[in-house]
Amino acid sequence: RPVDLHINAFEKMGASILLKDGYIEAKAPNKGLYGADISFPKISVGATENVIMAASLANGRTRILNAAKEPEIIDLANCLIRMGASIKGAGSSEIIIDGVKELEGCNHKVIPDRIEAGSFAIAAAITKSSLELCNCEPKHLKSLSKKLINAGVNWESDKDIIKITSDGILKPVNVQTSEYPDFPTDLQAQFMTLMTVANGNSEIIENIFENRFMHVPELMRMGAKISTNHQEAEICGVKKLKGAKVMASDLRASMCLILGALAASGTSEIDGLYHLDRGYENLEDKL
Repeated sequence: RPVDLHINAFEKMGASILLKDGYIEAKAPNKGLYGADISFPKISVGATENVIMAASLANGRTRILNAAKEPEIIDLANCLIRMGASIKGAGSSEIIIDGVKELEGCNHKVIPDRIEAGSFAIAAAITKSSLELCNCEPKHLKSLSKKLINAGVNWESDKDIIKITSDGILKPVNVQTSEYPDFPTDLQAQFMTLMTVANGNSEIIENIFENRFMHVPELMRMGAKISTNHQEAEICGVKKLKGAKVMASDLRASMCLILGALAASGTSEIDGLYHLDRGYENLEDKL
């Protein structure tokens, strides 16, 4: 993925950036970074987070325009505020940070992982199961819940618990990924796996990242019927996936193939799972 948004923002804050032998060498000025107006040409969660952290100890005020609104942005800001940072507007498109001289330690409970919770919800849907997910934040998963309900899955939530029940009769649902609060790109691969066994044709459009369909050929090894055209995928549902030897290309592709294997007949072997631990802790034990 390109890191130009990160580099450009740091340079505006006074950092000197050197690209050397495929590595980035960054150096802050002697008096430290200084506040700046950072207007992102496109929304980026990572770049928004990087600027928030840098601006918390920079000299003066930083204003981030076209900022990401994900729950993780709000969580990071809340943690930094507890540490003594001055941040306003987290969760909106404009965030204002007034730099402070130092931060101090704090106790902070990180929010639940909505992508992990969403992945297990899809696991219940694809295996005709009933599953109770605890310690969740249901309001962070509204876009997924709507799509699963449209697909015929029963979704109930109460405080920090989500209950999923599926009889396995799945309707096809179209999905377009977009920035929060819309459907997350990090659940696109998993939802595509679900649609491979839906009763009909569905379409998935990836609007966030390029090359985010690398799982498609692997799902096809398992018997899925999928055709792609640039950032669009057409899925024709089949009655059953079949076990196969497949290769995981990235983190979310890893999970999507595991979901396929859970629902497939026979044995599947998934290679390249070193990506998986970046996003799913002790997945084998949880399964």
